[in-house]
Amino acid sequence: MEQTNDDNWLLIGRIVGAHGLNGHVKVYPESDFPERFTKPGERWLKKSSGEPVAVRLTSGRYLEGKNNYLVKLEGVDYRDQAEDLRSARLMVPAADRLPLDPGEFHVDDLIGLEVILQADQRVLGKITNLFTTGHDLLEVTLVPALAEQANPTEDAPEKTASEQLLGESIRTKAVAKLRKKARREKKKKKPKTLLIPFVEDIVPVVDVAAGRVEITPPAGLIEL
Repeated sequence: MEQTNDDNWLLIGRIVGAHGLNGHVKVYPESDFPERFTKPGERWLKKSSGEPVAVRLTSGRYLEGKNNYLVKLEGVDYRDQAEDLRSARLMVPAADRLPLDPGEFHVDDLIGLEVILQADQRVLGKITNLFTTGHDLLEVTLVPALAEQANPTEDAPEKTASEQLLGESIRTKAVAKLRKKARREKKKKKPKTLLIPFVEDIVPVVDVAAGRVEITPPAGLIEL
């Protein structure tokens, strides 16, 4: 899987640090294709500002247990040069998409798909992101009705007659309650999301053409 950074580029990785003294950089992969980081050839670097700049990848290897690649870029020969690339994005032109095997998908093809509970065909929400932290996780933003179920709010209790006679202390408590209620309302407005493991047992149906996926979550994975 790879994610389109804009109309012209595919984001394949992010430089997370330097390694050693000879200009090697550690790259967190945003692509499932190892050859993006091990096969020599042209790549593109984009810092926080400015346009992507062509750079040649000369070698690379996977760091076992680190979920990173150790990469050497032409012209980056010293640690300070490598440190200067921290947080830079490693990219390729959008036209350079690699062919997918059956059951593989580009991230952009998944974003926006409706998520359906297969058991009752209820719409759960939409895919809004995908995280690849060891295991692929779909971020699903719930439809508003389900988000309210997941984040219920409590109505403020009415004051009793005795409370109304307590003067300033009650007014202070009332202000505190209003502030607490405002915080709850702010939290309520924030979209509620769930993370769903992107594995065939849980996501057996991915129909990009129809704009939907169907999920069969095990008990306890989704609590609404």
